[in-house]
Amino acid sequence: MLKTLLFSLLVIAGPAASAAAAETGALRPDLTATFYGYLGLALFVLAYALVIVEEKFHMRKSKPVMVAAGIIWVLVALAYAQIGDIHTAHAAIRENLVEYAELFLFLLAAMTYINSLEERNVFKALRGGLVSRGFSLRVIFWLTGLLAFFISPIADNLTTALLMGAVVMAVGRENKRFVVLSCINIVVAANAGGAFSPFGDITTLMVWQKGRVDFFEFFAIFVPALINWLIPAFIMSFAVGKEKPRPLEETVSMKYGARRIMLLFLLTIATAVCFHNFLHLPPAVGMMLGLGLLSLFSYHIKTREHRIYFETADNPLNLTGQNGEGAPGFDLFRKIAKAEWDTLLFFYGVILCVGGLGQFGYLALASHAMYTGIGATGANVLVGMLSAVIDNIPVMYAVLTMNPHMSHGQWLLVTLTAGVGGSLLSIGSAAGVGLMGTARGTYTFFRHLVWMPVIALGYAGAIVAHLIINAAHFTDFH
Repeated sequence: MLKTLLFSLLVIAGPAASAAAAETGALRPDLTATFYGYLGLALFVLAYALVIVEEKFHMRKSKPVMVAAGIIWVLVALAYAQIGDIHTAHAAIRENLVEYAELFLFLLAAMTYINSLEERNVFKALRGGLVSRGFSLRVIFWLTGLLAFFISPIADNLTTALLMGAVVMAVGRENKRFVVLSCINIVVAANAGGAFSPFGDITTLMVWQKGRVDFFEFFAIFVPALINWLIPAFIMSFAVGKEKPRPLEETVSMKYGARRIMLLFLLTIATAVCFHNFLHLPPAVGMMLGLGLLSLFSYHIKTREHRIYFETADNPLNLTGQNGEGAPGFDLFRKIAKAEWDTLLFFYGVILCVGGLGQFGYLALASHAMYTGIGATGANVLVGMLSAVIDNIPVMYAVLTMNPHMSHGQWLLVTLTAGVGGSLLSIGSAAGVGLMGTARGTYTFFRHLVWMPVIALGYAGAIVAHLIINAAHFTDFH
């Protein structure tokens, strides 16, 4: 009866009320049981099914969700037009586009810095230093996990996992058991490390940008995240041998400007934090300011290397342009072009798909079923388990769009579970999928699945640790 009354009021009130509803979130009609709603939901399920089987069909994950996003918003517009509202859909999609624009610019700047560091041989130098030390396999198991845990909060979990995976493959390629256990360890460590930093994972970045958790408050889940990694790592380490592989003679030196780019990256992160905390501006603006500083420094590198190239006859830097002729090797726009565009466009599709389903009323329905039906703690634990099957990005974006009324401790809990829950399965995170490609045929879905009970112990341990350590946060409601 109440639904019918609200529906009638919206139709009678006309465009002005509809525009107000778009701003306040009030008086939104329930369109979940309409033809347009069912069709939109079916399209999203179909698109995401294609994302899950990306490896089988070799179709980029961004393609189906981008198509689904466009069609879903056509259906949203038609559904609202049918009840005489031609304003709400327009206002809602603009809000979604603003959210995506902030995320896009932030990630574009971060990815460009990572690509620049990679081109300057920063990651190769780190890998070369590790593989030439002659450590035992068990020591390498612990070192790669520890480095993954502490690098992923600054870089991202995928880049960190690929870097550490390259070390594992270089040292113990002939020992399949060591490679499998180390890859699992790296995936768990990278996801756990990314959970206590806004820069470690897309989900934590979204939580920070939405203002649900402040920058320094993320460190409240440092200990639970560490426990999430240490429990399975400790158990798995007994299955790793202590033999020493043959040391590899691999030395790589960093290129000119590498250390200054690292400092610029740290300065850019600090700038983004200050923009958000003190100036109350979007962090993306601070990141783009840092990208501007990198562009100025890249001009200096380009000028210097261009001068060295033309002043030295034998071309010691081996600088070549795209046409194979002599040209400076460092070009910022090439680093921007090498950003993970499939991932960036995938985020566009996910944000608009989930936003469209929210306009139909499906997120309100899910929020009521989860957070009212089973309670906030149970729902947030379930979110982490769902992120192992479905990518954690749409799951977290859905939670943020639902915006359930829960304590600060619960927001920290869902940040933790969405970040580390993807470790339960190899397909549950970008780190796992990336390493399956790097160690193809050795690190597989089923070999990861064998150790899932051990990983689940770490997941449960992290949740219990958070409930105990951060108990005071559960009384402060947002």
